[in-house]
Amino acid sequence: MLKERVVYLNGGYVPWDEANVHIMCHSFGRGSAIFEVIGFHDTAAGPAVFRLDEHVARFRQSALLLDMESPLTPEELQAAIIATVKRNGLKRGLIKMIGYYPEIAFDILPSNKRFQIAIFVFDREDTVGARPESENRTASACVSRWRRLDPQSVPIEAKAAANYLNGIMARGEARKRGFEYAVMLDTQGFLAEGGTESVFLVHQGRLMTPSLGTILSGISRKSLLAVAEEMGVETVAGRLMPELLSEAEEIFLSSTPAKLLPIRRMDERLLGEVPGPLTQKLAARMAAITAGQDERFRGWLFPVC
Repeated sequence: MLKERVVYLNGGYVPWDEANVHIMCHSFGRGSAIFEVIGFHDTAAGPAVFRLDEHVARFRQSALLLDMESPLTPEELQAAIIATVKRNGLKRGLIKMIGYYPEIAFDILPSNKRFQIAIFVFDREDTVGARPESENRTASACVSRWRRLDPQSVPIEAKAAANYLNGIMARGEARKRGFEYAVMLDTQGFLAEGGTESVFLVHQGRLMTPSLGTILSGISRKSLLAVAEEMGVETVAGRLMPELLSEAEEIFLSSTPAKLLPIRRMDERLLGEVPGPLTQKLAARMAAITAGQDERFRGWLFPVC
């Protein structure tokens, strides 16, 4: 249960119900919070955090892009995450790390650039609003009328709370139309990403995904490309036309909670075998990696000890 969780808060540890800020704080009123969602997995050697160094680096990059000053070094932040997972005694689940301005503020700019950090740990079964995990789960998706944020308007590489209104609008539209997920185009009309997911296509034996520049640099996306290349699969990251959604043999979404989520219906198109052959192979390989069963990628796991 969530009330049993211990939360890292600004250098100490507090019970779940005491992890609070004032409703008038800058990050609530202005959307200035940054965050990361990180997976940790059960392995034969105990719980291990997936690609912790990459998540910490992206968190710090988000802070840099928003001119925010971190109170912790990368090493201190990694240690705090590991310690929080350990204190909660879970074998597998999700971590949400938030950087926020706690002071009450009316001004558009915070009075102090140094932010505070909170770290939450969830069991997958008690994450609020999360779908239950299933090896056989598939989903439906549609192309949203909402376009991905333009990189000339805000730093889209920042994993900032304010940026996620974009994905919320797209996902909400998809639900109203009878779909579970949305795929957004960028402002030039090329494929971008989902509300909170990276988009992958399998076409003529190649694994294809939109290139960086108009999308978040997803860590699951980066991992899947590396795994596919190690498996000898040709990968393409480029400016992809939306017509490819009608031509691809396989489509899947990728995120921290669901490394691969096969799409069975894309707009009005029903795909054939779902999950497809390559999606199945990649999913099996990622499952082995996160379980600590693949020596070639053992460096991606950070033991909780």
